[in-house]
Amino acid sequence: MKHSVVRGVVVRLVLAAASAALLVVTLVWHDWVEIVFRVDPDRGNGWLEWLVVAAAFGLTLTFSVSARQEWRRSTSATAVGDSA
Repeated sequence: MKHSVVRGVVVRLVLAAASAALLVVTLVWHDWVEIVFRVDPDRGNGWLEWLVVAAAFGLTLTFSVSARQEWRRSTSATAVGDSA
């Protein structure tokens, strides 16, 4: 397996983990955006936090599926190359 493939999979997995961490932090600590950035864009009603949760969930899913596809593609190409 090529190092570039492994690096691509690792990068995607790190991005998936980072977005999953953002998801969990936002679910547990709702007002981190207001505290960290010192602004209240949603005026306390929580829509921004739910938007962050939805975006983080989508990114986690996208990066995870992308890493899995890249890994499967590289292992199947290696298996085909080995049998030839």
